[in-house]
Amino acid sequence: MSAPAITRPSPVSGPTTAPRPARRLTAWTRRHARSLLWLAPVLVVGAVVNLVNIGGSPQRIDDEGTYTAQAWAVAHLGELAHYTYWYDHPPLGWLQIAGYTQLTGAFARWDVAVLAAREAVIVATLIATVLLWVLARRVGLSRGAASAAGLIFVLSPLAVQFHRTVYLDNIAVPWLLAAFLLATNRRGQLAAFAGSAVAFGVAVLTKETFLLALPVLVWVMVRAAHRETRRYTLSVATTVLVLIGGSYLLLAAVKGELFSGAGRVSLMDGITFQLGSREGSGSLTDPDSLLNRTLGLWWQLDQVVIVLGLLAAVAALALPRLRPYGVLVLGLVLFMLRPGGYLPVPYVIALLPFAALLIAGVVDAAVRVFGRRRAARSGAVDPGRPRRALATGVVAVAAIGAVAAVPLWTTQLRGFLLADLDRPLRSAQTWLAENASRDQRLIVDDAMWVDLVRAGWDRDNVIWYYKLDTDPAVRAESPNGWRDADYVVTTDSMRTFPGAFPEVQQAIDNSVVVASFGEGAQAVEVRRVVASGSDAGGDAQDQAAAVRAELGEQLAANPGLRLADTDRDLLRDGQVTAPVVSVLGALAGAGGATVSGFPVIDGEEGQALRQVSISRIDGGPAVVDGAPSTDASALVASLSGAYAPQDVRVSGDAVVLRYPLTNLQDPTERNAS
Repeated sequence: MSAPAITRPSPVSGPTTAPRPARRLTAWTRRHARSLLWLAPVLVVGAVVNLVNIGGSPQRIDDEGTYTAQAWAVAHLGELAHYTYWYDHPPLGWLQIAGYTQLTGAFARWDVAVLAAREAVIVATLIATVLLWVLARRVGLSRGAASAAGLIFVLSPLAVQFHRTVYLDNIAVPWLLAAFLLATNRRGQLAAFAGSAVAFGVAVLTKETFLLALPVLVWVMVRAAHRETRRYTLSVATTVLVLIGGSYLLLAAVKGELFSGAGRVSLMDGITFQLGSREGSGSLTDPDSLLNRTLGLWWQLDQVVIVLGLLAAVAALALPRLRPYGVLVLGLVLFMLRPGGYLPVPYVIALLPFAALLIAGVVDAAVRVFGRRRAARSGAVDPGRPRRALATGVVAVAAIGAVAAVPLWTTQLRGFLLADLDRPLRSAQTWLAENASRDQRLIVDDAMWVDLVRAGWDRDNVIWYYKLDTDPAVRAESPNGWRDADYVVTTDSMRTFPGAFPEVQQAIDNSVVVASFGEGAQAVEVRRVVASGSDAGGDAQDQAAAVRAELGEQLAANPGLRLADTDRDLLRDGQVTAPVVSVLGALAGAGGATVSGFPVIDGEEGQALRQVSISRIDGGPAVVDGAPSTDASALVASLSGAYAPQDVRVSGDAVVLRYPLTNLQDPTERNAS
């Protein structure tokens, strides 16, 4: 008799068996549980500190607007830039921002376009934090030290200032860290080195200054490469890097813009500008130089990380595992101080992760010396008194730095989390949306370009100030130069380069302030351009004020107009615009009215008052059940031409009429067409 067949259940068919990818993920999580417990708090803290209040601090700047607008143009216009792309930077950086915003819908989620791009660069920073942590472990740091490096990287006020700012360097940093991480890989080096070359190529095509790290990356690869395969793996990495770099040349060649030519931009012109014709940052000894101002900004943000980072870079020269990164930091510092060189403000971004790595790494090495001393008591080799003394000094300096950092970082981080430095810029945009017509031409900081185009202005009517003097296509759209503009909105960026852009300077010089927001470096002014010159505009304003005062004096004496003494004085002083005076005069003669004030429009403090709040008309209320009364509605319907209000709204028990800006060149103050 044959034995009965035994049926064995399939090991993968049971209802409780997890799919293979899930099992692998579970196994990986268990294997790295301790590391994840150390890394997770760093990421949470970094996300909170860098994301909370990103719309308030720091104030948006022109460079942010440029990269945001270029990313927006890629996603919404199908173009590499919102103006002629002229090879000032490789486009891969804002292509990545565009890709992120498209995948996540960031532009649709934020009212201010720059904040969508800020979100993208902060996500890149969080990815860089993970890579920095892993690199720290790869070069021998303890989990605690790796987490300390990550915390320095995400919490230093110097880092937070620049991580919250849309700079291409922030997008390039994770690629650079990935390149170094793959270059230190000891297994599967062919794929790892090829991947390192790809990551480094992407970093350079994101921000070209990262090419300065190439010698140190090669050094790290040579040190890590197996001797028997070194020539092959390094050759493959070199080939991959050359191919990636060549893609940028190929882009220019395909577009016919590789070499200089009449009437076209070119890659060679862009390189010549960046490396040769760009004005240097001046001398460190000159207090007014760009170099001095830039270093002063960094120093003001965080003296502790700057000092400790430089000291750690020097100390790292004695530590083989950290030596390449010490050389990298010191080399980048020496390069930025070269005579006659140009120092970009965001240059420090590339230094920050390696400074954090070195600070944590040097302190970790010093702490381990004390650990070896304790081990020596049980028979291990004593590290020696000189080493213990050096370690003691390192720990003491680090402790002093930590004590100094607490009050400095606390104050600075509180400002990042609570301050609203961008409010003046947002208020200026709101003012323009409410008071300027969509067919008027605006000269603006690029930080608001996308927002104004999304608000309804034609892209040709929103002029990035830089382009008015430098872009032939923009000049062709403005045959009369600055005179073709209606408004110029000045920010700190525009005030930093007086005279560098003659047409813009002419627009500013021949304009009058109609609204202003904020103070100091955050101040934003909306200025109405006067084609006949600011002197003529000023004379027209003086004449208009005299006309208003004469009419106001007569109106203030009319018994049919009931208003407070302070408001009556405003009429007599000519502080109320002529259309408002005329409407009040008509009301006073037709049965009387009660005026509850002349509300000041936000940003127009000190300007002529063009709003009036009316609470009663001909003895009856102006507002009934939260809406304009019959008398108020009839009044508004009867106003036409120069006396038609721009806006009518209910405020409490009063109807508020707002009148548009008047023509600055017409002393009778008839409304501008």
